Amino acid sequence: MHAITKQDRAIIRDLAKQQAEIAASAQMEAIRADWQRHSMAQGATRPMVTIELDTFEEELFPPMQRCTGEEARRIERALLHNITNHVSFGDDTVVNGFFDIQYPMYFEPFGIPVTVEKAADGQSLGHHFKEVITDLGSQFGLLGPAKMGVFKQEAVARQAFLSELFGDILPVRITGRGLGASPTQNIVHIMSMETMYFSMYDYPDAFQKMMSMLTADYLRFFRMLEDEGALLPTTDSERVGQGTYAYTEELPDDRTQYCSTDLWGYMDSQETAGISADMYQEFIFPHYQKIAAQYGLLSYGCCEAVDPIWDSCLSQLPNLRRVSISPWCDERFMGERLRGSRIIYHRKPSPGFIGVDQTLDEAAARAHIRSTIQAAKGCTVEFTQRDVYTVHKNPDKVRRYVEIIREEAELLQ
Repeated sequence: MHAITKQDRAIIRDLAKQQAEIAASAQMEAIRADWQRHSMAQGATRPMVTIELDTFEEELFPPMQRCTGEEARRIERALLHNITNHVSFGDDTVVNGFFDIQYPMYFEPFGIPVTVEKAADGQSLGHHFKEVITDLGSQFGLLGPAKMGVFKQEAVARQAFLSELFGDILPVRITGRGLGASPTQNIVHIMSMETMYFSMYDYPDAFQKMMSMLTADYLRFFRMLEDEGALLPTTDSERVGQGTYAYTEELPDDRTQYCSTDLWGYMDSQETAGISADMYQEFIFPHYQKIAAQYGLLSYGCCEAVDPIWDSCLSQLPNLRRVSISPWCDERFMGERLRGSRIIYHRKPSPGFIGVDQTLDEAAARAHIRSTIQAAKGCTVEFTQRDVYTVHKNPDKVRRYVEIIREEAELLQ
């Protein structure tokens, strides 16, 4: 770890102080209490609203950063990331009274490194995963056991380094996070989506065997993390994935060692959006069901529409507590299914309203949000705005968008 100059140290400590002050404020205490009530999914709480900053932070952070050293700028950015949503957008992002880090870990499915070819300019989002498997039948032998590992001592060393830097102002903690598994994404990282689809038809037995191998490796990964003591509780402000938090009273937080069934987990299958519900049920769901059973609680879905597979598959998962309602999902159908249930209606609005035009079209944004509030009446609703790649360097537009969501929720209560 690189040395931090006196000037950079002062900048970092000032940001740590800002985070500690926000975390201790009455406003943040109220937000945390709202998250705790929200997690009970009793339908009587206001919708929680978060903006996922990661995809457009490059527009906002460089002008804000003052540190000069490479390592100092990484730490500075992490602290800015912790407070910017609250300061600039006024959403329900939780600002903790500590700086959290996690154990570094890796999981390499089938032991095959993923190669990504990026657009020639190196700046745009365009990319392509280089295919390793082009014909599953003849190349099945290339699929080996997953490689996996965890580096606990790296986190311990990082904690000591950061604690010396600002731990007297903002404690540094190693915290847990939800376990993630997205098997179909793993598969399209080594074969094209077209190859994946045709493999179900051309080589159904081989495809099932491939899915079984990957499922078994995920379970082996979870056991390895348990044996290493690398699993920590997910019952509070720990991240679950997809812009949400772990707040719950259903999972333990008082054990000396945890297993996967004590934790939140996350799964999705965006890559199967183009197959029928029957094919999902035959080729995908049995394997997902086995992984889901290894979690204490489950959050499911990303950009795929979940309504086609709800009745036959997802509704059969007893530990499901949050489901993604993407822009391609039938909102009213899912509202009817989730109304009065313990499952949170996790809405992902279209990113176009704050990501396309320089000026927010308030009327259009309001109508979009209103349709969700109406469709989800009687549900416990949560909004996470994801996949925004530019806000035209205008955080005020994002703040106004958050205000519109809250205004519509209040009007239609």
